[in-house]
Amino acid sequence: MKSYVQLDQATLPDGNLLALYYEDGDYVLEYNGLELMSTNLTWSEQLLAELGCVDLLEDSPNRPDHPKVLIGGLGMGFTLKRVLELIGSPATVDVAELMSQVIEWNQTHLIEHNGPLLDDPRTNVILADLYDCLGEGNTYDAILIDIDDTPDDVITKGNVNLYTPSFLASLRNSLNPGGCLAYWMAEPSQKLVSALKAAGFKLTEHEAKASEDAEENWHRIYVARLPE
Repeated sequence: MKSYVQLDQATLPDGNLLALYYEDGDYVLEYNGLELMSTNLTWSEQLLAELGCVDLLEDSPNRPDHPKVLIGGLGMGFTLKRVLELIGSPATVDVAELMSQVIEWNQTHLIEHNGPLLDDPRTNVILADLYDCLGEGNTYDAILIDIDDTPDDVITKGNVNLYTPSFLASLRNSLNPGGCLAYWMAEPSQKLVSALKAAGFKLTEHEAKASEDAEENWHRIYVARLPE
């Protein structure tokens, strides 16, 4: 008989609930009772890292001497884990996470899946909204965003700000020359495509599976770059 045990829960600023569950070796993060992510469905989160950091690989001729990456949303840590595997050292990976409980879950329950990612000297977790991590001279070689399912299906009401022209302008100004912006989406989003193009980005769209053996490619990774 399978066991499905709630380990902890957290209340978002707008009153919505996140809860962490354990079931037979896997962890599930629920949002208002609906599955948001799990430790057995991580394929597209890792693909976000691979596509967004393609120029930062240790053997890439374009790799900066000290790559800087910003990840919007810690989640279950799988994007962070893949980034650290790819970009080598020295490097800095800032992670913006709104919920302190999500950080704690990665330091405790989820450590058996991803190890002590937050203890890696390259990792800097910031308890803040993503838009609070931009500006003041901070620039990055890659910015990876995995926060909402789509701009029309945000996890907390304040996230509508993440798709405004002013925020996208901040993203532009926060990218180093040749830098890459990549978004994870649960499904195709023409609204995001239109917003990024209006902000001056060139886009490529990549289909992504939830898991390696999934039959359908519902998820999308949008890779945005500035024209040269």
